[in-house]
Amino acid sequence: MRYQVKALRPGAGVTVLMMEAIDESEAAVRLQREGAQVLSIVAVRHGWLAARRARFPLLLFSQELIALLDAGLTLTESLETLAEKESRPESRQLIERLLVTMREGRPFSAALAAQGETFFPPLYAATVRAAESTGDLSPALTRYVGYQNQIDTVKKKVLSASIYPLLLIGVGTLVIGFLLGYVVPRFASVYADAGRDLPWMSRALLSWGEAVQAHGVLIALGALGLIAGLGIALAQPVTRAALTRLAWRTPGIGEHLRTFELARFYRSIGMLLSGGIPIVSALGMVSGLLSAQLRSGAGITIEAMRRGETISAAFARGELTTPVAARLLRVGEKSGRMGEMMDRIAIFHDEEMARWVDWFTRLFEPLLMIFIGLTIGLIVVLLYMPIFELAGSIQ
Repeated sequence: MRYQVKALRPGAGVTVLMMEAIDESEAAVRLQREGAQVLSIVAVRHGWLAARRARFPLLLFSQELIALLDAGLTLTESLETLAEKESRPESRQLIERLLVTMREGRPFSAALAAQGETFFPPLYAATVRAAESTGDLSPALTRYVGYQNQIDTVKKKVLSASIYPLLLIGVGTLVIGFLLGYVVPRFASVYADAGRDLPWMSRALLSWGEAVQAHGVLIALGALGLIAGLGIALAQPVTRAALTRLAWRTPGIGEHLRTFELARFYRSIGMLLSGGIPIVSALGMVSGLLSAQLRSGAGITIEAMRRGETISAAFARGELTTPVAARLLRVGEKSGRMGEMMDRIAIFHDEEMARWVDWFTRLFEPLLMIFIGLTIGLIVVLLYMPIFELAGSIQ
């Protein structure tokens, strides 16, 4: 990350400089090594695109690390190689930070956890920690890469299915805005002196046009203020949490949101179980992935398992199952392949979610097109209604 630092440097006095560092502490340490006294450190905020470029490519890092480990290099040699080839300063400094921590005698998992959740999620560090006890780091990282790819695939399906409806909403809003903000005021001036009795809906529409003509700037500023206010409100965690609660309470949608979260939850547990982590520890590690609506159920499940209840009974007590999941959990208890059963549950629910998203978009898109078409058609008919009446009276 880029920082603007004000420091008192020997022989140079107070200077202001820009520097790249992983965090504020690293920037301060580097300057203190040069004998400078740090006065202030301010993070330079990047734009949205710059922030995306600065994000650490965790999957690419993992894939390259797997390739180097499989080629016979040690973990330290692999990290040194990655640091040498890395062209981005932020990523190179992060890998060098890992190497420094490991040279102090700490394990790789501790070095990952020390960098913070921004770079390495707790699930990633937990996967590495489990692999350190068995010595199979490369297979463990391969499992994580596969896990993340599957999660990303589901997210991409949902995103791609929502693109066309969003385009329809955007284009429809622009067309309706053009009619109400430009066309209707022009018709209002044409009909102003017509002196004819108009239908009340036409009169209401033309009154809107007259208001736009008289106070167009204020109305435009009010609309921009409303849009900005909505954007600021949506950026607040409280607002997003309230919308999430509303979505969970919505019939039909809430149940599928629950299924989506449970699929990711089961997939995460299955990956950790395959890596040798006990199920109670795995539950504690992945409970943070759940929303507030399901997180309390994870705590109930952990307590039930500590009391000696079976996995299927504990999950049912915490309301973290579906009918299919409950059956497969019982099968996993009998066969002893619980990690594999967790993966199968996740795959089943991912496919179920994909089918529902496809069905929903197929139904929603034509309904949305009908609504937009009817709205635009109604505005046009109301505008031309006086012309129709005039033509009828001439006949």
